[in-house]
Amino acid sequence: MDPSTPYVRLPWTLCLRLLAALLPALLLAPAAAADDGPGAPAGWTARPAGGGSAGRDARPYVYLEGAPATVLQDRLSVTNPTRAPLTVRLRGDGRAGPWLRFAADTVTVPARTRADVPFALALPGNATPGDLAGEIVAAADGGEERRVPVRARVGGPTLAALTVEDVEVSGRTIRYALVNRGNTPLRPRLAVRADGVFGTLLDRRARPLDVELAPGRRVELTEPWPEAPALDFVTVRLRVAAEGGARDEAAASAAYVPVAPVAGGGLLALGVLAVLGTGAYRRRDRRGAATTRPATGPHGGQPAEESRPLVKAGAES
Repeated sequence: MDPSTPYVRLPWTLCLRLLAALLPALLLAPAAAADDGPGAPAGWTARPAGGGSAGRDARPYVYLEGAPATVLQDRLSVTNPTRAPLTVRLRGDGRAGPWLRFAADTVTVPARTRADVPFALALPGNATPGDLAGEIVAAADGGEERRVPVRARVGGPTLAALTVEDVEVSGRTIRYALVNRGNTPLRPRLAVRADGVFGTLLDRRARPLDVELAPGRRVELTEPWPEAPALDFVTVRLRVAAEGGARDEAAASAAYVPVAPVAGGGLLALGVLAVLGTGAYRRRDRRGAATTRPATGPHGGQPAEESRPLVKAGAES
């Protein structure tokens, strides 16, 4: 060392203390790097296999297409970039979930490894033609999940059918139900018209509803009617339509009668009938009393002789 270079000489006791403080950290560093802690390692992925699954060309979802009573196959890639093994459990979810089958329901992926798991979508023979969706759920030991969308198309003719049912008019609310009777998802539109005794009370043009009906789905909805009449007899008609030519209509009637005036009129009528009935009863009672009053003598005593019934005016029997 150049004698002209300045340096500081530390005591041996201070050097030993620094070495003792740094030694545990130096010994534990490799172990910590090799173990990412309890639970699932962070950074693992689950994607459709193939097509550059780890890069920009990765498939955003699994797409399968086939006829009823066929088995459609694909693969799922589970990538573990960490230094600890990864165990995941696989299951299906959504409408297509019950038809998903995996080569192994539980998969353990070693550190820094990718595992491709074969799976199949078994379409039953009575599968309805049209589109259906589902998900593959990969759940790690620590509870962390990855979901891979599955889109499938079942071959065969598609049918768009929509019905409106159970229309009911109650106060300021119109209640009804929509049912998808076909095999393709529908986004219905609704038009409402109400006619009263003296003309049209409500006329709402067709507008899209914020609902998507899957095949076979039924949904109950309400339509507000804040300007409903106070006194009228109305017929409400609902018309629904959707893509594919699906359309239907249904109607319901209701009587709008103000409660307070009707109640007051009924009480008034009852009062009039009571007065008339009481007057008739009193008049009948007075006529009966005059007919049965006993005869008296000239001075207010008992009658001079028995009264005899008259057989004919001016003649005695």
